[in-house]
Amino acid sequence: MRRTAVFLILAALSAPLSAAPLAARAEAFRPSYHFAPARNWMNDPNGMVYFEGEYHLFYQYNPHGDRWGHMNWGHAVSPDLVTWQELPVAIPETDVMAFSGSAVIDWDNTSGLGRGGRPPMVAVYTGHDPKGTNQSQYVAYSNDKGRTWTVHGKVLDIGSAEFRDPKVFWHAPTRRWVMLAVMAVENRLAIYTSPDLKTWTHASDFGPAGGRGKNWECPDLFELPVEGGKPGEKRWVLGINLGDNAVNGGSGGQYFVGDFDGARFTPDPTWTAAPQWTDWGADFYAAVSWNDLPKSDPRRIWIGWANNWRYANLIPTYPSRGLMTLPRTVTLRRTPEGYRIAQAPVREVEALRRDHQAAKDVVLGAEPRALPVRGGAVELILDLDTGTSEQVQVAITDGQGYQTLIGVTAATNEVFIDRTRSGPPFAETFPERHIAPVNLSKGKVRLRAFVDQSIVELYVNDGQQTITDRFYRGGGELTWSATARGGTATIRTLDAWTIADPHKP
Repeated sequence: MRRTAVFLILAALSAPLSAAPLAARAEAFRPSYHFAPARNWMNDPNGMVYFEGEYHLFYQYNPHGDRWGHMNWGHAVSPDLVTWQELPVAIPETDVMAFSGSAVIDWDNTSGLGRGGRPPMVAVYTGHDPKGTNQSQYVAYSNDKGRTWTVHGKVLDIGSAEFRDPKVFWHAPTRRWVMLAVMAVENRLAIYTSPDLKTWTHASDFGPAGGRGKNWECPDLFELPVEGGKPGEKRWVLGINLGDNAVNGGSGGQYFVGDFDGARFTPDPTWTAAPQWTDWGADFYAAVSWNDLPKSDPRRIWIGWANNWRYANLIPTYPSRGLMTLPRTVTLRRTPEGYRIAQAPVREVEALRRDHQAAKDVVLGAEPRALPVRGGAVELILDLDTGTSEQVQVAITDGQGYQTLIGVTAATNEVFIDRTRSGPPFAETFPERHIAPVNLSKGKVRLRAFVDQSIVELYVNDGQQTITDRFYRGGGELTWSATARGGTATIRTLDAWTIADPHKP
């Protein structure tokens, strides 16, 4: 959360609250296998880094309440990306709030902050003056696997109130550190380089480009091999998030594909000027990736905050307010439309599958057809033939009749999530239908949905498109059914699992 997003919060606070008692429904909204802190407010993921068998997830955290404020770096670790242990606050608020940033392992101790011949873990983050007059970049470091931190101090100050969210990584060809930071309200990315993480030199700028809004936030940059490209072909992917004015009208992310020489990002000559969105739902924001994955693991993995600044402070959860998406593997493909990313939940989630249910050749019509899956912690994979139907819908229904819909409209080549009737109202900006364009080859599509109590992550055609949406229901167990409108459709194959809570026996 940044200063400009405060205006969105103030507007949202005037929206009506749910009539249902918050505490009575809190347990139903608590995720089983997505990360959320035990209590209080959480937003952007920060400082993801891997070190000595642990995936570190830092995040924006308010230890004093369940709305935005008093930004600290919360901290959790995992051996497998699904079982998370919440740790004490890593970097606390001091005379400045600890806004978003990143962390690296300084393997060669270029910073001189390591001790005993071991590399330090170094965090670079934005120090936000609570008076709102300045944002500058700070360094903190740890020599005990991130358990305790020492603030080194300010390392970059350009006298701006909208200069934030440093993403830092080591660029091996030029043997120096690279920092991406946003000039937020200018919709501009500033790139800096450093030999030691402490002295930074401006190298270049990028933007405005693609989607533009009140601010750009939370950049990331990484190189990926191109699936379906020339042998050995690689390209750099630049991710930039928008605090508003994304594809859903609120918060969201976009990406660019091109080249990076250690100082300047250049979009590929074939790259479109139209925004390419990282997700077509309302609740995938501030996505950034892990640094320093082991050489034995070539994946690029990122994670996003499952919320939206239009209603973030009002979501009806307690005692915590904030949730992360599943960690996702990001790949890059060459398609007829150009370079496009694809996303998939990390394979480690499959270890949580229980109670497999399967079906074949299920014919759908106007009458709801029950699906062999129940509950609010589910993975569902459907290979669907839309047949003669105009639209196919999978309905997730609670005990009070509220429904969240996952649908396919063949005539318009669209997949959607409809949460307009998901539950009792709590914010005017929440009830919406979010659509992703998809190429329905001969009416066929594969849908992979992960539902976890109050979130749907939908992966379409092996992650060519994704839609991530929160939903807040009434009461009772969730049941699943499917219908076809205007004709018949067929579920060629169905596979479903209950997803276990990794923190319970």
